[in-house]
Amino acid sequence: MRYVKWTLIALTVLFIGGFFHYTLPQHDIVRIVNTYEERQDIDGWTTLFWQEAGNGTVNQQSRDVQFIQAVRPNGKSIVYRNEDTGWGWPPYFKFDTANLYTEANDAISTKDNPEWVSVTHYGWRSEILSIFPNAIAIKPVSGPDARIIPWVNIIILTLLAVLILTLYRMWQQFRERTIEPLVEDVEDVLELADEKKDSAVDKVKRWFKR
Repeated sequence: MRYVKWTLIALTVLFIGGFFHYTLPQHDIVRIVNTYEERQDIDGWTTLFWQEAGNGTVNQQSRDVQFIQAVRPNGKSIVYRNEDTGWGWPPYFKFDTANLYTEANDAISTKDNPEWVSVTHYGWRSEILSIFPNAIAIKPVSGPDARIIPWVNIIILTLLAVLILTLYRMWQQFRERTIEPLVEDVEDVLELADEKKDSAVDKVKRWFKR
């Protein structure tokens, strides 16, 4: 049972960690090299990684999606999709896909004359599953070594930690004040019943002896 317990705990932590890693904003320092629009066939369970209908997208499995191609300082490529989140999840309330597409085109630069930008996004990139992180914002930076402090992530995770500790403390107090006294009362009742049972058995034994 101990292995089952720790396996369930590990799976829970992995699921929660993956959820926050996918949902919380991330910042990439990149050089934008191209933008394009391509028809995408979106079906199956991978639709989880694309925006749902009603969030600025049309309700169909095949639709045109805007993409932003970029290169990291180490030379590795990265491709972002550019879709509105609307009022859906994650709650980025992004409605400016066209504006962001224009900003990305304006920031296109060459290797000889690079212009570095910080792309704020959420989601993952997987070549096997053909999923792309969704770009949220583009901001010019001083260079490839620029540091972006993830204040939003720090605040959200701090508040989450405080909430978890508060709930844990409330549970501890509830257990100490309510559950443990109740368990003790039940144990006392069971002990008393057991004593009465033993006393009754002894009386029966003595009666048979007589």
